[in-house]
Amino acid sequence: MLRVHFTAEDFARVRFPPRPAPLQELHAALTTAVTRRGGPLFAPWRGRVLRSLPTAAEPLADLVPSGSPPSFLDVLGDTMADGFRQIRDAGPGLVRSELERVYGVAPAPRWVRGLHAGDETAWRTLHRGQQAAYETVLAPVWSVVQDLHREEFTRYALAVAERGVAAALTGLAPDSRLHEGVWEWPGTAPTRDVFLDGRGLVLLPTFHHPAGPLLQDQPGRPAVLTYPAGPGLPPTARGPAVPAEALAAVLGRTRLDALRLLAEPHTTTSLARALHVTNATASSHAAALRSAGMATTTRTGRSVTHRRTALGTLVAGAGPP
Repeated sequence: MLRVHFTAEDFARVRFPPRPAPLQELHAALTTAVTRRGGPLFAPWRGRVLRSLPTAAEPLADLVPSGSPPSFLDVLGDTMADGFRQIRDAGPGLVRSELERVYGVAPAPRWVRGLHAGDETAWRTLHRGQQAAYETVLAPVWSVVQDLHREEFTRYALAVAERGVAAALTGLAPDSRLHEGVWEWPGTAPTRDVFLDGRGLVLLPTFHHPAGPLLQDQPGRPAVLTYPAGPGLPPTARGPAVPAEALAAVLGRTRLDALRLLAEPHTTTSLARALHVTNATASSHAAALRSAGMATTTRTGRSVTHRRTALGTLVAGAGPP
């Protein structure tokens, strides 16, 4: 479990960047590709990524020998150039200590030793690797990532305006809860306590990392919490839609409409209204989709909420709206 401890000052310093950070999204994508997170639904995407990565990107793997990257790579920037500039501005002491942490007593590759020594050739190797990986993995879908981020930003802003910061925070993860100033995210092991102590918190959605949250906690800087968002599958470049007739022949027209509507959460009543059917019929369609693993249903008090799963998104053939 991750426990984030807020003070009153921290609640006033929660912020949500209006634009995605390309380097952070790239790191999330590469982590997902090499750690095999996401299960079989991610397998086609993972295979494409690993097959297409150019030779120039291969040195990046040397920076995560045990799955834990050095913290000087954790930067927020609106562009790749801005992000790399922030990485390059990291103090030599931080670079050395973090490389020593991730490698321990194990021998490091020559170019990593060059980073440790501040060699400019090694920094150029890192820059080329990140740029090559970005062009292969993210550039083809970056406009989709930007649209998804904009939708997530708007959703969070509306939640804050309508229900307040506390409700907006727990809305980012259905299983999380905020109790007496502590935001608890179950499912992470071992239990980790993070005390913000007035530094504030930056919320950053990622659309390439199905597990979460990821948290950057560096002294003297706002903590950055990266959480999984979006449709549940890595973004793909927009192309021709799956013909509705083909899917309708299998699912039925109304059930296909329900599946596509559930890209956003719906109660049974709102789903019935959108489909122009009775509540009982809408509930039956949701139950059938849930039985097939294409939708989930959560209950809050007397209300139930239905939403599409990653499998449902894959079947619907729907990218971001």
